[in-house]
Amino acid sequence: MKACVIVELFCQNSCPNLNFFFHTLFYRALRKEFCTIAGVNQANQQIKPNLYLVGFMGVGKSAIGRRLAREMGFEFVDSDDQIERKVGKKIPQIFETEGEARFRQYEREFIESGHKAGNCIVSCGGGLVVQSGMSELLKTKGIVICLFASADTIVERTSRNKNRPLLNVENPADRVRQLLAEREPIYMNSGACISTEGRSIVEVVRHIKRTYAQCVRKGKW
Repeated sequence: MKACVIVELFCQNSCPNLNFFFHTLFYRALRKEFCTIAGVNQANQQIKPNLYLVGFMGVGKSAIGRRLAREMGFEFVDSDDQIERKVGKKIPQIFETEGEARFRQYEREFIESGHKAGNCIVSCGGGLVVQSGMSELLKTKGIVICLFASADTIVERTSRNKNRPLLNVENPADRVRQLLAEREPIYMNSGACISTEGRSIVEVVRHIKRTYAQCVRKGKW
């Protein structure tokens, strides 16, 4: 800054040609610096592939996804929340008034065109990836990571949340084990699998970030 002031003072007391010469040098340097800064900012804002968290309800997708988004500078998106906003109903109401099949259509529409193409952490509903062709569709959109936990842990976690229409049955624990057994092969083949069993959110987030970076480097998306 001091150098710029000296140049300006010198130019004001020099011949016109010299004045013009120093001004030209000064503004060229300024323009070069601006372009460099703009290039760095553009690189920092580079679009990166979305990260899709799939897995059974209660494995921690939302809590872990929010923490991931903060640490990676991504936007956090929850598929169920987005569908509720679009439809204007809570998930249990959609199941009750429109049926599960219609809800699954809403999920597919969301994945196809209902969110940004990059820089998002997307927490997917427990049954989203189970639909025919959905696993393949997700892999064309970004990197897929499946979170899992034991049936006992899932039963304990889901018992705190009544906003789960598939568990609104006489014996939710049996229903969890039944659905988990049916879905597990699909979950395990949907992407990289990471356990949340007995692990802190910080530990799981660290693991996911490493896996995401490896997938990006290898172009696995």
